[in-house]
Amino acid sequence: MKKTALVFLLTLLVLTAQQSVYAKVKLPAIVSSNMVLQRNTTVKIWGWAEANEKITIKTSWLKKTLTVEADKEGNWIIDLKTNNSKEAQSITIKSISSDILLENILFGEVWLCSGQSNMEMPLKGYVGQPTYGSAQAIAKSNNPNLRLFQVTKYSGSKTPLKDVEKFSPWQQASPASVTDFSAVAYFYGSQLQEILDVPVGIIHSSWSGSCVESWISPEVMSTFQKVDLKDVDISVKPKEIPTVLYNSMINPLIPYTIKGMLWYQGESNRDEPEKYKKLFPAMVEDWRKRWNIGNFPIYYTQIAPFIYEGNNEYIEHKNTAFIREAQYQCLDLIPNSGIAITMDIGTKDYIHPPKKKEVADRLLYNALNKTYSFKTIEYAGPVFDSMEIKDGGLNIKLKNADNGVYVYDTLEGFEIAGNDKIFYPAKAKILDRKTVLVSSDKVLTPVAVRYGWDNWVVGTLFNTNLLPASSFRTDNWTDATKIKK
Repeated sequence: MKKTALVFLLTLLVLTAQQSVYAKVKLPAIVSSNMVLQRNTTVKIWGWAEANEKITIKTSWLKKTLTVEADKEGNWIIDLKTNNSKEAQSITIKSISSDILLENILFGEVWLCSGQSNMEMPLKGYVGQPTYGSAQAIAKSNNPNLRLFQVTKYSGSKTPLKDVEKFSPWQQASPASVTDFSAVAYFYGSQLQEILDVPVGIIHSSWSGSCVESWISPEVMSTFQKVDLKDVDISVKPKEIPTVLYNSMINPLIPYTIKGMLWYQGESNRDEPEKYKKLFPAMVEDWRKRWNIGNFPIYYTQIAPFIYEGNNEYIEHKNTAFIREAQYQCLDLIPNSGIAITMDIGTKDYIHPPKKKEVADRLLYNALNKTYSFKTIEYAGPVFDSMEIKDGGLNIKLKNADNGVYVYDTLEGFEIAGNDKIFYPAKAKILDRKTVLVSSDKVLTPVAVRYGWDNWVVGTLFNTNLLPASSFRTDNWTDATKIKK
């Protein structure tokens, strides 16, 4: 009996050892039940297993069972073709040691939303800072065709991670799930879902107060400056440390297939507009290369006016009109991009404007027109086109105003200068509904105009779709001054 028992025990140990050779298949957090896969395209599913382990994948929509083998490090990835079905789907992933069932999967439109606090600001608002319309939006949020995935803030990483460490998994929109979710992302996603009448998945990954450098990969950031994090304590203000948020909050999401991206960031880089014009396009180009799905659209938000220190000065690092200008100029530097202008919805004493739905609307108009071919939907406000001397003033001609320009009450925010480069407050009036005449009795021979060229200003110039003009200037002077009002 003792000999029989010993043989049985040895056999059991051998079988157990054989089984332990194979690690259970692991999936990234973003690949799970309830996810939205980009419809009618080829998407990637990936994960980890034992080296050289064979994995079979069966989907509810493909007839053929697929197989993939992990590489010598245990990484595996496979392409799946999706379609336009609105039915819930499933995926079964099997190996010698695993049997994973992913359920309630939808095909739809997937958008990544990132940036700093104005993207992060939840539907419920911040303490003492509301999101307008949040109560009704939360009450009406229950929608099984809108799914949300959120990367939770935590200390960044010195090296690119394979998976996110903290997150809220894919779940349908509901009062419980949207309250703490990005207001801009939610308003955008819910309207996109309703208009297209297809499922929509929103991935939110942002960090309040973060600089653009923190969202750029180590390889690209090192082309601008030396990045050595060996002795850096990244638990202290990781939002200000180059690459660490990319490493922990973006790299783990790649290569989950997305349709496009929304970005709301720039306040933390307001002191260096020329540098931002290099960093932001470099970040976008890098992300696109890493996702390897082409130049997917990016629609971003120009920072809103706010009473920063140094208001009414023409010093580049104190006047956020310069960073607003840099953000607008990024349209020409980033292919397949669009911008939401917020000149009219800032708040003087709060850096987080409560009109988040208006921001989402303007991002949505870009996407509907440029990505989804709703060509009758206007998405751009008036833009400076040309200038001519007329009646002792300067006549400003505008683009994106086919149906004319509009002012609610009084046209304000214009300044005018002569060759001495001293700007004076100016009168402005609309001519023939399409141009603006700017003049001042203090400037007899004007040569330049600036509009909204302060930290804090309320935009007054719109087109008839009520899309505002960005702050703009007709000069490129670096040594201009102004007569304070």
